[in-house]
Amino acid sequence: MERRQRLSRSKDFDAVYRHGRSVSTRYVTLHWFAREDEPDAEPRLGLAVPRSVGHAVTRNQLKRRLREAWPLVADEVPSGRDYVIAARPGLAEPADTRGQDWLVEQLREAVEKVGA
Repeated sequence: MERRQRLSRSKDFDAVYRHGRSVSTRYVTLHWFAREDEPDAEPRLGLAVPRSVGHAVTRNQLKRRLREAWPLVADEVPSGRDYVIAARPGLAEPADTRGQDWLVEQLREAVEKVGA
């Protein structure tokens, strides 16, 4: 995923959290916010993996896996929006044992709720 497709400033995260909407599944919460200034722009992604998920190595591995899984579901999300995937406690272990396909299915489940 390219740098311009990521959210990195806290101002962007705050906008998504405060003015956006969200859906939750057992393992992830997906927040999104429509950008009126660029309605046809590529979707941007931010990741929030709190300490309750695990120690630093676990969190960084999970973020890497989520970044790798996002392009596989990105074509299913509407453009012109910012997205934040917030990992919930308990995601790291099954993501490690069940693999990337399972993680993609978890993201796909959240993305389907966005469209509903």
